[in-house]
Amino acid sequence: MSESFRLGAVLALTGGFLDAYTYLIRGGVFANAQTGNIVLLGVRLMEGDWGGAGHYLVPILAFAAGVLAAELIRGRFRGAQALHWRQITVAAELLLLAAVAFLPAALDNAANVLVAFVCAVQVESFRKVHGNAFATTMCTGNLRSGTERLYQFLRSGNPEQRRQAGQYYGIILCFILGAALGAWVSSLLAERAVLIACVLLLAAFLMMF
Repeated sequence: MSESFRLGAVLALTGGFLDAYTYLIRGGVFANAQTGNIVLLGVRLMEGDWGGAGHYLVPILAFAAGVLAAELIRGRFRGAQALHWRQITVAAELLLLAAVAFLPAALDNAANVLVAFVCAVQVESFRKVHGNAFATTMCTGNLRSGTERLYQFLRSGNPEQRRQAGQYYGIILCFILGAALGAWVSSLLAERAVLIACVLLLAAFLMMF
């Protein structure tokens, strides 16, 4: 189940939602796309804006910490019987995002740290759909792989390549829909909008049973 397309679709919805949420509500920072934050970090350093550079450095470090946390959870709970270790990571994500919903605008940096941490845990925990490498919190790799599979299908006519291309593009579409949903809900609920991402993660948690 952890490699099913429908679970990947729900997680991609969540990933897109969180990126829109942090960009629109939490100070123009990308929760998932650390490449964007790294570019902006370099720009701020070039400008001599040390405070601005720190604004982007913090979520980058939080993302790295999230990857480490996911690996620690996998190592500690890989043999657990009651819950799969990936369910434990999803439950942790849900709880952290629920806390983010109640952080005021004055604590945007703290909110971005938690959301970046959550996204890193997710991208490290869920890396495949039907055995193929996917990302549910960013799209660049999916776009490359999907287009590669499409080219291979056009050359060979292999329906398996077409199916895989469709899956990659389907995940990208879900990410876009998640971002659109995040933008809409953020305009209505502001900081509390992230609670909708908690609902999506709860659905993912239950699907894994």
